Amino acid sequence: MSEERTKAADEMFCPSCGEVIKKEASICIKCGVAVSNKKPAGLNVSEKSRLTAFLLCFFVGVFGSHRFYVGKIGTGVFQLLTLGGLGIWTLVDLILILTGSFTDVTNKKLSEWDTSYR
Repeated sequence: MSEERTKAADEMFCPSCGEVIKKEASICIKCGVAVSNKKPAGLNVSEKSRLTAFLLCFFVGVFGSHRFYVGKIGTGVFQLLTLGGLGIWTLVDLILILTGSFTDVTNKKLSEWDTSYR
């Protein structure tokens, strides 16, 4: 018979070996793998991918696609109508994305290049 594993509210499963560990643990006691990928409390980080925003801005930024991606519909439409402020606005956004200063519609910074682990 297979053993049914359950966890309490303050526990989680190790992504490597499946062992039940405390949520605040940073290393699994069974396999030794670092498991905590939580951000420190108080960080204002967007769920949107910085890499996706960068690629959209680089290839089709004059159409405001990166702004639509992060939820900034109004400024996305304005960029679409002005062709990215004749490219100047797009260039500024590209620099903001590269430096990690670009924000989404909720004013959270796009700081993660890869959000696939979430």
